[in-house]
Amino acid sequence: MADMSTQDGVMPWLTLLGVGDNGLDSLAPPARALFDAARTVIAPARVLAEIDAGDREVIPWTFGVRQTIELLLERRGEPITILATGDPMHFGIGATMMRHIGADEIRVIPTPSAFSLAAARLGWAQQEVAMISLHGRSVHALAAHLQPGNRIIALTSTGRTICEAADILVARGFGGSRIAVLEHMGGRREKIVEMAARDIRSGSAEFAAFNTLAVDCIADPDAACLSPVPGLPDDAFEHDGQLTKREIRAATLAHLGPMPGALLWDVGAGNGSIAIEWMRAARGARAVAMETDAERVERIAANAMALGTPTLDIRHGEAPLVLEGLEAPDAVFIGGGMSEEGVFEAAWAALKPGGRLVANAVTVESEARIFALREHFGGELVRLQVSRAEPVGRFMGWKPMMPVTLWSVRKAFG
Repeated sequence: MADMSTQDGVMPWLTLLGVGDNGLDSLAPPARALFDAARTVIAPARVLAEIDAGDREVIPWTFGVRQTIELLLERRGEPITILATGDPMHFGIGATMMRHIGADEIRVIPTPSAFSLAAARLGWAQQEVAMISLHGRSVHALAAHLQPGNRIIALTSTGRTICEAADILVARGFGGSRIAVLEHMGGRREKIVEMAARDIRSGSAEFAAFNTLAVDCIADPDAACLSPVPGLPDDAFEHDGQLTKREIRAATLAHLGPMPGALLWDVGAGNGSIAIEWMRAARGARAVAMETDAERVERIAANAMALGTPTLDIRHGEAPLVLEGLEAPDAVFIGGGMSEEGVFEAAWAALKPGGRLVANAVTVESEARIFALREHFGGELVRLQVSRAEPVGRFMGWKPMMPVTLWSVRKAFG
């Protein structure tokens, strides 16, 4: 067996073993040897039902992740083995354990993940597939990946997830997409069910609770296909007119520069378009949308669900008070309230060094505020004037929109 010791020679005390639907038979010899030597085992009830625990201390995993972490920290240093499904480091418990305990105290022995097994069964190249988790998450996250020709493999919570996903596909104009439901892969009850999304009706089909969903996206002729590139059509959002228009939105997001895992504060979010497109543009990008108007807060939530960003953090309140206590952002967009006292100061103070702040001004007062701030903080000024062609009688003419002054500034280190 390979040497699993850390750099200082100390063996990790916590072992994460990935298992398949066939239980211990899925373990390679080195992993099986680790299990046989384990004296304390934590595993989901479904996994425990498939194994002989012997004289080990067995702790059914019937509680949440937080309680599990607390238990492990209380017994830190004791040899403990956790049985987890598939690859613990791919949408599994592994990453959470690493954050709270540390990589030098943990060893991970994965087995093929549901993604690997599903791709193998379907003949799909994994590097060409969007791999997501809907397990314990909103199924609306699926919407962000609905583009023609895209292939998706998703972990699910229950058989009910399949019906909910099919409803979203039909609603977004992808009812002809081919769905494969892969049940109990690698186990005695393995089964694959394939059909078109529109052939699944909520409550009319039943699937095993332990399943993986695969979708081959096929757009209907009248589908509104939305690119992940910033600048979605204005009518992709539910709004009351208080919306950063498409052309301005694309330029604004280009200056903000979405990055994987980065956090955006959208201050004066309106109907949430900037925050939502930020999250769609980069893997794991996060955003907090802050808005004072209650009706707009509801629209932000509806837009986030419809456009595949259900984890958008929405705050109803007035800046700068609503900013207090939030995680420091990597980027800030101020689309409303630039002329309000203390808004810029609070956002700038919270912004991480190296982070970027972008503010848009359409009024004379907010523009004057931007000019004054630029004198002190520097940055780039851009004047954006957009005109759209509209009918003028039998002809077409250019209808100008209100000009927007965009200020972009990066916070220095040190």
